[in-house]
Amino acid sequence: MKKICIVYSKYNEKFTTKLLDGAKKELKESNYKFEVVEVPGAFEIPSVISKLVKKYSAFVALGCIIKGETLNFELICNAITNGIMEISIKEKKPIGNGILTCFSEKQAYDRTNKGQEAAEAILKVLKNLP
Repeated sequence: MKKICIVYSKYNEKFTTKLLDGAKKELKESNYKFEVVEVPGAFEIPSVISKLVKKYSAFVALGCIIKGETLNFELICNAITNGIMEISIKEKKPIGNGILTCFSEKQAYDRTNKGQEAAEAILKVLKNLP
């Protein structure tokens, strides 16, 4: 049986817990088993997925980054996106990207359904893979 791992960031928890709830709801309605791995921040998500990549059939990455006043936002967002994509292609594993990259807390709140959408996306990919 295929197993899915949700890698979820505790940083900006008031948004990430809603992302997690949505992803779990979507996966509970499927026939797949899943586990949740918690990380401190979104920056740690790619390295944790890389470490666990052989153990799971797919991943859902959940986090929330809200732009501050420095370039850190752009650097972190690019690094995470590139890291996740590189792992997905190299390992041939679907990774649903539910990491919010927002300019305000309101934008983050308005996008908390993205956890469910990321889980739904990987379920569709797994269904179509041989």
